[in-house]
Amino acid sequence: MKYPKKIELFLVDGDPEGIVIAELSNWDAKLIKIPRDELRNSEREELQQPGVYFLFCKNDEGEDSVYIGEAENIKNRLTIHIQSYNRGERDYYWNTAVIITSKKLNKTLIRYLENKFVDITRECKRYELLTKTTGTNVVISESDEAIMGEFIENSKITINTLGYKVLQPLVSKKLKNEEEKPDEINNESEKLYLKIKDTYGEAIQTSEGFVLLEGAKISSTTVKSTTKIVKKLRKKYERKGLIENNITKADIVFPSPSQAADFVSGSNLSGPKYWKNKDGKSLNELES
Repeated sequence: MKYPKKIELFLVDGDPEGIVIAELSNWDAKLIKIPRDELRNSEREELQQPGVYFLFCKNDEGEDSVYIGEAENIKNRLTIHIQSYNRGERDYYWNTAVIITSKKLNKTLIRYLENKFVDITRECKRYELLTKTTGTNVVISESDEAIMGEFIENSKITINTLGYKVLQPLVSKKLKNEEEKPDEINNESEKLYLKIKDTYGEAIQTSEGFVLLEGAKISSTTVKSTTKIVKKLRKKYERKGLIENNITKADIVFPSPSQAADFVSGSNLSGPKYWKNKDGKSLNELES
């Protein structure tokens, strides 16, 4: 069960595009969003503490990517990232960093958190993950593991509030597995189905768009009336390895149910007409 949360945002320079500090009530950690060009001149004490950091970038196609790391002195480590790029040793250019820090963290705990955040990011599949290696087999006590579990959940909420959904899955596991009623999950509705000839897909409407769930079987060809954007998306996801043998390998968000239907069928369909719930009611019927 989810409970109301209070998060305070402090705009250090009065500019939402500048340094922003986010604090969740009754939590001793802080999240700091800092642009690349602000790092050099910032003398904030929090930047000298141990923590985990997310470096947000764009790849060559303009898509979101992220590097996740840990350090006992965040500012020093981020400065090394900048210097390494300028020497040509790294091929990604980060624009904004989000730092999660607390005076109660130590080297073992930040290595543990780094591993967990990398695993969650990889599982969510929203961002291209640039972190290649992390410390493995980080062992902490049972009590610390419980504390870090809550730390991770609070981090998910707070970083999402800052606008970065790197730790947020497109669709909750519980709803995908139909273990929980849709009205118990925020921003998600019941599962919808589409079956035309030899194609098949499952989808869920969310606050972000219409999500086609992993495992959809799409047509091997498209027709003349298939839109250019759908054809382009198919090629893009094939190139990224998200379509193999006409089966999708990740959840994919679309701006509308019709585009999702076109993507699956390879034709031009009315999404509200063809997407139906388990009782056979169309999306058009459900929404009217």
